[in-house]
Amino acid sequence: MRSIAILASLLLTSIATALELPATDGKTYDPAAAGDKKAVVLFFVSPFCSTTKSFMKEINQITADYSDRVVFHLIHSDPEITLEVALEHAILSEVKTTVLLDKGQALAKQLKARITPEAIVLSPKAETLYQGRINDLYLGPTKRQRAATTQDLRDALDAILSGKPVPTPQHEAQGCKISGLN
Repeated sequence: MRSIAILASLLLTSIATALELPATDGKTYDPAAAGDKKAVVLFFVSPFCSTTKSFMKEINQITADYSDRVVFHLIHSDPEITLEVALEHAILSEVKTTVLLDKGQALAKQLKARITPEAIVLSPKAETLYQGRINDLYLGPTKRQRAATTQDLRDALDAILSGKPVPTPQHEAQGCKISGLN
């Protein structure tokens, strides 16, 4: 019964008000704007989290594989991350998508993001379709496998793009807590 309540809550979660967040390119963006794409993926990351570093290659590959059909943003919600730190992280990690700063943590709070790295997939109506881990490379905070055996985010995106419901719309993300959030 509890899982049904969690699922209902997850599916009804959406961004209540439009946000404009500053980006490392000097512009501002609505992180939920899908344009003509089928979904938006928000990757909550931190350059200070070793788990995030482990996932950056896969984040870049997912972005490359799906960017013709999905909008992607990297989100820094740690209030301590400056524009310079976000830019350096993007350059060192060879990020090929828009990097947004959520220093006030409004987006993280609205979407209940708590961990880096954590992926949240939104519909064009800003409804949460998937939230959680990218894959199962980490089974616990310090329990890393040699290689991922599931592709949770890719599975979710494939379902969404084929017009099907996401088989498992929530998987607990493993990594570092976003600083300043309860």
